[in-house]
Amino acid sequence: MARGGNIVDYHSCEFFPERWFDIVFVLRTDNSVLYDRLQQRGYSGKKLDDNIQCEIFQTILEEARESYKSELVHELPSNTPEEMEDNVDKIIQWIEQWSVANSH
Repeated sequence: MARGGNIVDYHSCEFFPERWFDIVFVLRTDNSVLYDRLQQRGYSGKKLDDNIQCEIFQTILEEARESYKSELVHELPSNTPEEMEDNVDKIIQWIEQWSVANSH
């Protein structure tokens, strides 16, 4: 992690030190879209309820905002395949810019 250039995919951030990250992306989904998406993945009961509740209360976004400087945290909508593709493009573009700026 110290060298940089790593990507971390995780559903919480409270125990990752800020120094590890140059940017934090929080993917957000409308609850009705998320509910159907999670049901299709086989989520039910408490697991489904917990995930929906986290999105309703913006738990991960708030954790990120509390854990890292505001300029590091970027909220990305992830409701449609087009938005997901746009998010991938944005993240790739950021990685490319980071790579150029940090090449030695």
